[in-house]
Amino acid sequence: MFKQRTLGNGLTIIAEPDAGAHSAAVGFFVKTGARDEPTPLMGVSHFLEHMMFKGTPNRSAAELNQAFDDIGARNNAYTSHEVTCFYAHVLPEFAGTATELLGDMLRPALRQDDFDTEKGVILEEIAMYKDNPFWVLYEDLAEKHFVGHALGHRVLGTDESIKQLERDQMQGYFDERYSADNTVVSLAGDIDFDRACEQIERICGSWKRTGVTRDNTAPTAKDLRVELTDDRFGRAYMLMLSPAPSAQDDRRYAATLLTQILGAADNSRLHWALIENGLAEEAQAAFEAHDGVGEYYVYASGDPDRIEEIERVVDKEIAGLLDSLTQDDLDRLSGKFATSFTIGAERPADRMQRLGRRWTLLGEYRTLDEELERIRAVSLSDLREVYEAYPFRPRTVGLLRPPSSA
Repeated sequence: MFKQRTLGNGLTIIAEPDAGAHSAAVGFFVKTGARDEPTPLMGVSHFLEHMMFKGTPNRSAAELNQAFDDIGARNNAYTSHEVTCFYAHVLPEFAGTATELLGDMLRPALRQDDFDTEKGVILEEIAMYKDNPFWVLYEDLAEKHFVGHALGHRVLGTDESIKQLERDQMQGYFDERYSADNTVVSLAGDIDFDRACEQIERICGSWKRTGVTRDNTAPTAKDLRVELTDDRFGRAYMLMLSPAPSAQDDRRYAATLLTQILGAADNSRLHWALIENGLAEEAQAAFEAHDGVGEYYVYASGDPDRIEEIERVVDKEIAGLLDSLTQDDLDRLSGKFATSFTIGAERPADRMQRLGRRWTLLGEYRTLDEELERIRAVSLSDLREVYEAYPFRPRTVGLLRPPSSA
């Protein structure tokens, strides 16, 4: 059963109550992320997520952490290009306490000394990602693929943007985007919806409405090739980005299946052509639907001396994908998704996340059964239509390898 209520200040509360569940989950979803940042403030959304754990006017960081520990909460947060989320998974009797703690967190003290200390933590995190070849390649490629568009922003920011960021700039970003009308509270499991709404109104009823919006105009893509070398890595890596359906486009269901057929972890075209043949160590394809725009990515890694051969095989599999599609492909994936959706339905934490992300991005609700039916309804003609509309072109292709093999 789905329930929804909007407070007078615009904050939305959504829930899938289930009295038979053995746990409860609550998440505060703010519709803000790397794509909403002015370029000089790149990384502020993620930095701000960290600051939420540094304490509030009511609690120190230690008191906040202890309060979550006292109720045995599994709590955390994350930041993406699209959304920032703070959540907790608890026993039903602690759902109210978890909600109160999360609500308090979302009005942080943002103390200058905490800001200065955490800046060093963020810079260390950026340095850590520089040791991951996939992220080195992806972040460089995304900047060029989404050139002039904020989807090219790095979620963590850059050394330069973080070093130059000031506490008052963060406060201004917070005041504008962490508004009541840009926030969704998602609940699932054994919760009392009416009581939860009353509590959330007490906690969040004074939050301001700002009318903040997002530019979800799709960027213009073009064919582009990038060659990178890095002596820290001994293998070679290939990544391809190309346009795909947006989160608002129902063709996203067909795009999801199409990329699974092309590059799922096992029993996919790329797996058999590259992994099973010993040509590549990794090979996968995926689809990600953003607000107003989507992207395919295809990734592979292997011996530096064979990376061009790997790329040729990837090109061949993509070019032949349309003609190779069969009903067996759809039948096989139907069972796979049915299992995945059923497992997700059993966990209030998973249901809360699905609810919150979907409503924050699209402002709509669909049951898991309805989502599964959408997947099952995809036909071969749907796969062909989405391929013809988004044929993995134009594409931005990047290669990363050691200097000695360039």
